[in-house]
Amino acid sequence: MANAANGPKIVLGIDIGGTGIKGAPVNVETGELVAERARYDTPQPSTPENVAAVVRQMVEHFNWKGPIGCTFPAIVRNGVTLSAANVDKSWLNAPAEQILTDGVGQPLKLLNDADAAGLAEQVFGAAKGRQGKVLVVTLGTGIGTALIVDGKLITNTEFGHLIYPKDNIAEKYCSGKVKDDEDLKWKDFNPRLNGYLKHLDLLLSPDLVIIGGGISKKHEKFIPEMTGIRFEVVAATLQNDAGIVGAALEAAYTYGVL
Repeated sequence: MANAANGPKIVLGIDIGGTGIKGAPVNVETGELVAERARYDTPQPSTPENVAAVVRQMVEHFNWKGPIGCTFPAIVRNGVTLSAANVDKSWLNAPAEQILTDGVGQPLKLLNDADAAGLAEQVFGAAKGRQGKVLVVTLGTGIGTALIVDGKLITNTEFGHLIYPKDNIAEKYCSGKVKDDEDLKWKDFNPRLNGYLKHLDLLLSPDLVIIGGGISKKHEKFIPEMTGIRFEVVAATLQNDAGIVGAALEAAYTYGVL
């Protein structure tokens, strides 16, 4: 698949997570997936070589030729991954964008996974047209965050790694994976998330918080239960596709598709 001269502007978006790698071609003018999403398990161990092989498999699945946007669950600065919380430690300080570009043999742009979700929500979703401070919180294997201030994305925030509660880390206390691993009922999980959001309220005073990640598909189970906070909480419009869409958008900007 590739862009036709006068057809819609399509870019392949790939979202690398700690447990799964998802991807689809995206119409970057509308934010819509133009083919059914594909998903592969994140390889174990999730070394650069192993992950690059799965990304290549994704590219071949869609017979894709052209720019690729790719997310990664780490701080990404100038194509280098500066953290590795939920993936193999060999990603730490790795030239990740170059590794993946070499793996697929096509132009590839790498960015933080939550930043990609934030970008997608800003352009097409719940943050569109919103001023002030908007925080996107993705609940998955860990907790990712994206901060948007007056329409500008502030990259590589890591509020999922805040010490919360005492002697713990937020993403090891109220991520989607924690809910699953500890088999927490909503009545037990919701107070954890509520407390974390109250903590973010004290630190950031956001105007809007958007909850994304796989858990957002069941937002009616937890958003109405959030109390004692001074901001609006909504579910991500693009739900678990936000990372794919945001990755494709960033690549479209980088490589002149848009």
